[in-house]
Amino acid sequence: AGRSAADAVGVMDWKRSLRGRLAARRAPKKSEQELKDEEMELFTKYYMEWKGGRKSGNTSYTNIPRFYYRLPAEDEVLLQKLREESRAVFLQRKSRELLDNEELQNLWFLLDKHQTSPIIGEEAMINYENFLKVGEKAGSKCKQFFTAKIFAKLLHNDPYGRISIMQFFNYVMRKVWLHQTRIGLSLYDVAGQGYLRESDLENYILELIPTLPQLDGLEKSFYSFYVCTAVRKFFFFLDPLRTGKIKIQDILACSFLDDLLELRDEELSKESQETNWFSAPSALRVYGQYLNLDKDHNGMLSKEELSRYGTGTLTNIFLDRVFQECLTYDGEMDYKTYLDFVLALENRKEPAALQYIFKLLDIENKGYLNVFSLNYFFRAIQEQMKIHGQEPVSFQDVKDEIFDMVKPKDPYKISLQDLINSSQGDTVTSILIDLNGFWTYENREVLVASDNDNAADVDDT
Repeated sequence: AGRSAADAVGVMDWKRSLRGRLAARRAPKKSEQELKDEEMELFTKYYMEWKGGRKSGNTSYTNIPRFYYRLPAEDEVLLQKLREESRAVFLQRKSRELLDNEELQNLWFLLDKHQTSPIIGEEAMINYENFLKVGEKAGSKCKQFFTAKIFAKLLHNDPYGRISIMQFFNYVMRKVWLHQTRIGLSLYDVAGQGYLRESDLENYILELIPTLPQLDGLEKSFYSFYVCTAVRKFFFFLDPLRTGKIKIQDILACSFLDDLLELRDEELSKESQETNWFSAPSALRVYGQYLNLDKDHNGMLSKEELSRYGTGTLTNIFLDRVFQECLTYDGEMDYKTYLDFVLALENRKEPAALQYIFKLLDIENKGYLNVFSLNYFFRAIQEQMKIHGQEPVSFQDVKDEIFDMVKPKDPYKISLQDLINSSQGDTVTSILIDLNGFWTYENREVLVASDNDNAADVDDT
């Protein structure tokens, strides 16, 4: 009986197993996507279990600071207002951290009181010990200036190891001015990204005009032309890639802002005004030239009108390239494009000006000038010489002289960098685009001799 029962159980197990196999055969097969999903689910499950079981002493990855903040979109008015207000509060706080006039006067008094003997000449000096004493008494705002690094920077050849009080005070004044100016410029940084667009800088200069005594005589109707003239210099030299924006840091690092703010001096000499691009006489000169060239009074310059620029000796080939490469409106040039042209030709030693002219000379857009390029432009000089009854100079001679002056890395190609490195870029470009420039170069020895004779005559008298 016991054996019969065991046999019955075995038969039941066998039947159950058989049914299971048959059922498995009848069940539909899983699709490839379902298998992948199941695989991913199992992988995620086991990975999370493994990760949770890891023991690591370095948990810094859980505290990574946020480094990207999305700028508010145009329709997010509330976020934009919040950002503007927070920036204004931040700039106000930074402004309060700067030394005011009273604190600067107190600093000067303390420095003068602690000057260190012996007195040599007229300059007051201070040693490091007294320097630190002044730092302790001057207050927390001045703490950043009283460091060993700054003292060493201003230490020169004093036998007693002292620095000039005046030099140190001027250093502090300059730092304070730079921070004040940076805060002032940042108020016009609408994007809040550390740069100014053209419209931002225009607003800054427009609101600066009333604070500059040297511009008191300007008519308000001329303000827009003055602002355009001033802004172009910043963008021509500080935005060589023509992105339409300039870093505030770059504005502070260049000398243009110094030249502009020099106009606060009510007694600025006539010579300084003439050499300062931002002065009223300079701006009126440039705009006056533009009006004189504009013979048909349509507010724009044609190629024929521009050909009378300067001494009227720029070649037609070069002028053709100007109108091919520069922004024009129905084939005519506006005032802004004219300003770039003037800045390039008046500053031919500067890399930005050479870049402007090089682009015009590089007719094949290869990134270098070869013999073909040089010959293409110099032929126009030769033609002008014939018109003026002069014997044309051999191109081979001029070509050899140009390559000797520039000394390019590749003996057959002159790159922009070669031109800049040679310090002869202004001479080379003048030879190729301007008959007067070529004539000056060709007769340089005669001109030098004439200058020496004139100097001798002055000495004799």
